[in-house]
Amino acid sequence: MVPAGTVLPEHAAPAHRDGNVLRWLAAYTASLVGDGVYFVALGWSAQKAGGPTQVGLVMAAGALPRALLMLGGGVLADRLDPRRVLLGSDALRCLLVLSVAAGIALTAPALWILVAVALVFGAVDALFVPAIGALPPRITSPDQLARVTGLRSLSVRLSQIAGPPIGGLAMGIGGTAAAFTVAGLLFALSLPLLLTVRIRPLAARGEGRPEPGTVGRDLVDGLRYVRRHRLIGPLVTACAVCELGLVGPLNVGMVLLNAERGWGPSGYGWIVSGFGAGAAAGAALLTVVGRLPRAGLVMTGTLFAGCAGAAAVALVPALWLAVLLALVTGLGAGVFSTLNNALIQTAADPAYLGRVTSVVMLTMVGLAPLGYPLVGAAIGTWGAAPVFVGCGAFAGLGAVIALASGAVRRAELPRRPGTTA
Repeated sequence: MVPAGTVLPEHAAPAHRDGNVLRWLAAYTASLVGDGVYFVALGWSAQKAGGPTQVGLVMAAGALPRALLMLGGGVLADRLDPRRVLLGSDALRCLLVLSVAAGIALTAPALWILVAVALVFGAVDALFVPAIGALPPRITSPDQLARVTGLRSLSVRLSQIAGPPIGGLAMGIGGTAAAFTVAGLLFALSLPLLLTVRIRPLAARGEGRPEPGTVGRDLVDGLRYVRRHRLIGPLVTACAVCELGLVGPLNVGMVLLNAERGWGPSGYGWIVSGFGAGAAAGAALLTVVGRLPRAGLVMTGTLFAGCAGAAAVALVPALWLAVLLALVTGLGAGVFSTLNNALIQTAADPAYLGRVTSVVMLTMVGLAPLGYPLVGAAIGTWGAAPVFVGCGAFAGLGAVIALASGAVRRAELPRRPGTTA
């Protein structure tokens, strides 16, 4: 077995054949599937303790600390070893969920207990997410980051597919206590895998970075770094605008669109599956190819395609056309997000990776859901078509922001040593 913490050689093997990356990927996948099982168990426990309103309350309780503490989690990932933060946060999640499983096996949980569990889990997640984002550059060489990002995206998609059914199966066999137990065991499975992951020390690039100070000072310093960076600033802004424009229509608007058109739950399932399949294909493309030339322009082009597909999905009259457009939208989103993350990670000073990751994730889990009520109210007033078109156009501003940046237009992913193309 490889000793924990062993330093990698300068140029690692291709990511999809690198045992070190694959161990990290297996640990990450186990943890993500555990997340899916946990949310199923938590939602059903809340439903049994109250009703639909209580389910929303418990889920919102978990999202609140995750959004509020995400930037602080990024500071800790940078101040401390991100691998240690990752191990500690995963261990805490494991102990918390297994404790809940034991408690539910003995007695039915009160609603306030579920709210408290969701709050603690969300707070720990605010440590886990930036740390996992800061780790890829430490487990492989820069020229393999696109592949690692693609593998990570595939893991996310597969976990979203596998987690809820596993949670439902566990509940069918042994109730919510069994589901919480399975989630805790999946978190536990990721720990020994993470312990065997080798990491590399990353030399700072000396970009005028001040000495570490207080947590507040480091947080402000990280935000200033993102804002001032010629490449990372536009990439993060483009991602934020894209998420604000597209997440609401895809998550809330799609349900209302299917009800408006009479396509029903099965139509909704087909459209969501089409988007997921396209996103997985986009991630798989980068995993196989490893590097695309003119990455900044390709990223911007796929973002335009994804925005156009999202806007048009409410204009087509037939379900099969909507599924096809969802596939195109997902493909564009998959390539865009993979290239965006790879470019950010290769450009960021290692000392700022945790904070940069926390800013990116905050736009996804903290800011983007704020548009849900607005999208729902707008569709109720004007119908789905104008709202989807408007949101798609707004998301397209993200592509305009990216294209307006010379650093983005010229951005390239690192080449494998010894190659010329």
